[in-house]
Amino acid sequence: MPPVAKSLLRLGSRLGSTAQNALEVARFGGLDLDTDADASPFEVVTEQRVYRLRHYFPESVDGGKRPVVLLVPPLMITAEVYDISSRVSAVGMLHELGVDPWVVDFGAPEREPGGLERTVTDHVVAVSDAIDRIREATGQDVHLAGYSQGGMFVYQAAAYRRSKGIESLITFGSPADISVGLPFGLPSWVAAEGAGRIPDRLLGNVAVPGWVTRTGFQLLSPVKSVRSRIDFILQLHDRERLAPRERQRRFLEREGWVAWPGPALAEFLRQFIQHNRMLTGGFVIGDRLVTLADITCPVVTFVGELDEIAPPPMVRGIRRAAPRAQVYEASLRAGHFGLVVGSLALAQTWPAVAEWAKWRAGEADLPEIVVPVEGEAAASTATPPGGTVGYGVQLATGVGASAVRSAAVTVSRAVRGGRQLAGEAAQNLPRLARLERIQPDTRMSLGLLLDEQAQRAPDDIFFLYQGRAHTQAAAKTRIDAVVRGLISIGVRQGDAVGVLMETRPSALALVAALSRLGAVAVLHRPDGDLAREIDLARVTRIVADPQNAARACELSGDVPCYMLGGGERGPGLPLMDMERIDPGEVPLPGWYRPNPGRAGDTAFVLFTGDGEHLRAARITNRRWALSAFGTASSAALSAADTVFSITPLHHPSALLMSLGGAVAGGARLALASAYDPETFWDEARRYGVTVASYTWTLLRDLVNAPPHPGERHHPVRLFIGSGMPRGLWRRVEDRFAPARVLEFYAATEGEAILVNLSGKKPGSLGRPLPGSAEVRLARYDLENGRLAEGPDGFAQECEPNEIGMLVARVKPGRVAATPRVVRGVFKPEDAWTITGDLFRRDADGDFWLAGRDAELIRTAEGIVPPGPIRNALDDLPYIDAVAVYGIPVGDTEMAAAAVTLRGDGEIKPVDLSEALLRVEPELRPAIVRVVDDIPVTAGRRLRTAPLREEGVPIPSDGRTYYRDRAGAYRLLTDTARRRILRNKSAAKAR
Repeated sequence: MPPVAKSLLRLGSRLGSTAQNALEVARFGGLDLDTDADASPFEVVTEQRVYRLRHYFPESVDGGKRPVVLLVPPLMITAEVYDISSRVSAVGMLHELGVDPWVVDFGAPEREPGGLERTVTDHVVAVSDAIDRIREATGQDVHLAGYSQGGMFVYQAAAYRRSKGIESLITFGSPADISVGLPFGLPSWVAAEGAGRIPDRLLGNVAVPGWVTRTGFQLLSPVKSVRSRIDFILQLHDRERLAPRERQRRFLEREGWVAWPGPALAEFLRQFIQHNRMLTGGFVIGDRLVTLADITCPVVTFVGELDEIAPPPMVRGIRRAAPRAQVYEASLRAGHFGLVVGSLALAQTWPAVAEWAKWRAGEADLPEIVVPVEGEAAASTATPPGGTVGYGVQLATGVGASAVRSAAVTVSRAVRGGRQLAGEAAQNLPRLARLERIQPDTRMSLGLLLDEQAQRAPDDIFFLYQGRAHTQAAAKTRIDAVVRGLISIGVRQGDAVGVLMETRPSALALVAALSRLGAVAVLHRPDGDLAREIDLARVTRIVADPQNAARACELSGDVPCYMLGGGERGPGLPLMDMERIDPGEVPLPGWYRPNPGRAGDTAFVLFTGDGEHLRAARITNRRWALSAFGTASSAALSAADTVFSITPLHHPSALLMSLGGAVAGGARLALASAYDPETFWDEARRYGVTVASYTWTLLRDLVNAPPHPGERHHPVRLFIGSGMPRGLWRRVEDRFAPARVLEFYAATEGEAILVNLSGKKPGSLGRPLPGSAEVRLARYDLENGRLAEGPDGFAQECEPNEIGMLVARVKPGRVAATPRVVRGVFKPEDAWTITGDLFRRDADGDFWLAGRDAELIRTAEGIVPPGPIRNALDDLPYIDAVAVYGIPVGDTEMAAAAVTLRGDGEIKPVDLSEALLRVEPELRPAIVRVVDDIPVTAGRRLRTAPLREEGVPIPSDGRTYYRDRAGAYRLLTDTARRRILRNKSAAKAR
């Protein structure tokens, strides 16, 4: 046969084979080959509702001596990703290298009963269950491994189990921090804000089909995808040549992709994209709070330097998310899929996994490509900006990497900064506008805001306590049940009901129920003078928890007592257990309307001071709302935040800032079960705390404690509260950077609120909060305790840096409900309330607290406010705490300061003299003493009464200093002490 004829014959045969094979592919999705024969053998050990557990090569396990590896696939890819074909089988290679491979198979949700209703929780619990079954079968702890989102399940399951039964974690291209961006270099706010605008109900009902995910993967590598298809077409005539790759091709083109269930998608977007809780902690599995900070087993993470799905910075976030774990890294020049499938995975990934497992068993060396991440290792810069796409563009255009990087960073920062400002404005303007619209008869209350949140997002988390999460809907159900219980015992709108409880969910529910009913919640202090508090607030009933029930019965007199909340109940107590009331049996009376409270109504009564200084502070709904919206605006609170309330609910900071700010800002509220450094960091990481409250010196224990693993890369961005000394303020920001302090001042009664938004002047209380009352500093006659008047009879405003009394304007409609109101202060018929607090205002307009009227020290030379002394001594770096007080000397007092020292710090007289030079001579203390400890109140406010009672110290301890006639400070001697006392008495006589 002529050569031309042979060529034509071969071409015809080839075209025929191509056409025949193409038709087969078109009809059946692939060539009719026995691809199942190319799969590795396995048995299904168990079949559960959400998963099947596969054990590969079950007949060849050497008596349980092999390390056990459990492989977890991502949601959108089938379990065959670990066994695509014999050529690229992960389980096959692991078996050959001496590892016992197991695989979690979630199946195809669209073909499983109830599959499209699965949640993230279902998958995490399934992985945890699989670990238990493998441990029972093998007697060994498990190396838990996962690819892409499967690796996220691995992290979450390990955190859920607190690493129990897990030998190590191995992940491949698994993100742990989305704040650094998304695929193709997209900024994280694209997904975060997009997810935030989609209603939960819509997200939960929409599943992502497998073809959508497949298309997305193909678009990430369009050149490779097109080239692969062209190669397939060119070889379509040769079945033998295509056969070894057919199973892999069919997996990538069609069979490997499954649907993503809608509820799981909604949960994934909300928790891990919009709120980034993989990094911050506080994600919810079931109703349990979980944080990657609880992972203690070793972690090895495989990073794809060319990965567009999970860029290296996202994957390396595990270093910050799991501070207790030793993290190792294997960095490969691969894309997302190439980490687990393909020639590079066969050559490097899976041999390294096998060698890692053997190394952990003491049978091999640490794989060469696996290196420990020591200290604060910086993220690799091997990947160019924008990943492979950006790199290709740079090569094609000849643009230098530095120029592209610089431009990208500049644009990113500008956009991010602009969007942050715009986002905060979008959040805060409606809050401030609503606050401005509140009139005395406007409906406003805690109960009303909670109802609004429950209606807007019933499935969102309202509060967290003892590791459990409680949704808005569940909280509403409980609050409404307590409302019916209160109605059944005769509580009506306007009644004052005492609440004697520790921090617990029942206390929160009771306070909210009283608000919803329109009654007044009187928040008693468990360590306070209960009988006097009942009398001051005119309490009609008391509801106590089991812990305080006996005390309530003992001290309440004729006031009826009731009990609410779980726990052990003391025998024989003469009170009703409200938990026994069936809400369904309590009819709602005709007068009941939910949330009837008006802005001008008294909503809460709080107590301050003790003994003769005990005071009942009445908080109106407007005053509460002012603090709530003010806190939410100042701290820019959103649904991504978790506010940690360290103080009990009866403390103003908890009621007004923590609870109020969380409710007004739509944030989650976390209630501390206790307060100590260990508990603080454990709960802060578990709850994903971003904003933590404080009061006075509360954070002193935290900043003085030894380093805690939980504080490394912690999620806290703000500490909010009031009364923090400036020295402690600086130390908190230095140690816990980048977190900063947001200091408030709020008059307990009245509407004066100051806030230091910038944080640039530690110790300063900043400026008036927008929406709060107008404030001024008026000259004050300290001797007579009244505003100083000018020749025209009006008060006079202070000059910059002059100490005066803070007064707050009272609008005409609120005069009757505001205490200490003075009329005609600066002009005829105006009204101002005297706060009782002395301030100075610096040249920039920022306010500095000089002292409260109850703290003033009345010396023979004049009246001394404690603030300037405190601030001056707080600036000495070795001083831990400062208390300023008056020592009685005859009928007058002597100004004194007691200080505690940090660590091995030692006070120097010359330092005292220099520090106090900034204080006017007549305001300097006569005595400065070093003490071992300064007593504090339950709210961590320094108590000066015990120091005052000690009088002038005996100089034998060598830790007391006095101010001599030249103004210098010297060590106190017996002679100097006698002279001081004699001079003070003589000054009084004059």
